[in-house]
Amino acid sequence: MILRRRALALLFFVAGLSMDLPAAGSRQNSEPTQFIAPVAMALPDYLQPATDPAFGTEFVRITKPGVLGNGAVCGKEYCTHRYSSAQAWNSDQSLLVITNGCNGMCFLDGRTYAPLFRRARSIECEWHPQNAELMICVAGRQISTWAPRTNREDVVFVSNDYRDLHFGPGKGNPSRDGNRIAVRALRENGEVVVFAYDLKERKKFPDIELDQLGGTNGACSISPLGTSILCLQEIISGIEQGFIFTVDGTLRQKWIEHHRPGHGDMTVDEDGSEVYVGISKSSPDKFQVIKRRLSDGKVTPLTKYGEAMHASLRSLTRPGWVFLTYGGDPDEIAAQPDWAPYAQEVIALRIDGSGEVRRIAQSRSTQLDYRSETHASPSPDGSQVIWSSNWGVPGGPVYDFVSRLDWPEEPSSNWKELVTNGLN
Repeated sequence: MILRRRALALLFFVAGLSMDLPAAGSRQNSEPTQFIAPVAMALPDYLQPATDPAFGTEFVRITKPGVLGNGAVCGKEYCTHRYSSAQAWNSDQSLLVITNGCNGMCFLDGRTYAPLFRRARSIECEWHPQNAELMICVAGRQISTWAPRTNREDVVFVSNDYRDLHFGPGKGNPSRDGNRIAVRALRENGEVVVFAYDLKERKKFPDIELDQLGGTNGACSISPLGTSILCLQEIISGIEQGFIFTVDGTLRQKWIEHHRPGHGDMTVDEDGSEVYVGISKSSPDKFQVIKRRLSDGKVTPLTKYGEAMHASLRSLTRPGWVFLTYGGDPDEIAAQPDWAPYAQEVIALRIDGSGEVRRIAQSRSTQLDYRSETHASPSPDGSQVIWSSNWGVPGGPVYDFVSRLDWPEEPSSNWKELVTNGLN
């Protein structure tokens, strides 16, 4: 009887998502600069719809410790999506992938979150931004495309001259058309290099020698239009600098200030320029969210001083918004009226400098370690946002949740034209 009730509840929930019902998250906060204390709420049941009492946003817990079904099993400590700047959904949002703490790559229905299938892969794979059936994978000595549903893999590049190929590692994304990626690799003599690779043309670009920069490379990624490579380099302990190269290896910019910005993501701005949005850890905008232009390094502060932790621009068809994860102690932030007024919260912020905000969720996550950080990441159209939380229990399980949003109609941008023409 209990199983039947749960099945019926899930059926009604799935049916409600598939019908033309008003989506949750339509409420706009009338005072986006006002601090709102966390509102107590019991942990929602697995796959049962809930409403955030502070913002009126519909959300669902989509993971739990133990068996999910169809081969997917979550660990006891955490079961979450990979990272804030990694795309969790495929391009048509029919699939959602969970990798941290699941027994392989666990694929869920992208709208109902029911488990569909599991694949026993541990290599670096990211969704193709336009082909919903494919992921782009990098490992060992090769680059490939892989179709998770059919488990078919096609190798597009293999080399005896390089080993230990990485997609980033961890913080790499394809260009917006899915044609180009940046690959970090080791030459056979042990030298660390990065190079651009064009999957469509099967073309490798020249090596960029990272050892010559000094320090240790953290990660590299291709820019949204596929024309530049951004590398984050820890020059000395605790000092991370940014280097921007053309795909042919010419150094365009060097950001010598520490982490200005970091923990971020890249997008195409309204004027067609490529920008990196993240959290600054250097003066004059320390602990503010900023955007920085790849072409000339121009910085635009977007928020006040605050407790922002991660930034995501994975809403590829809604490029004017960055999705931010805030941590911090609510009592401390409430006592600082000059700070950004967000504690343990997920918000969306316009990157045009207007300060317009959509408040999405109170995460209620007690920060204990890296796994308990929230790492919010939106779906390609921004209608869904995945985020994680231990629900206020230090050392307790870390679950994944999805909040659902609707958006008012806005004038269409020229972003698609920019992406189409960006590579000439």
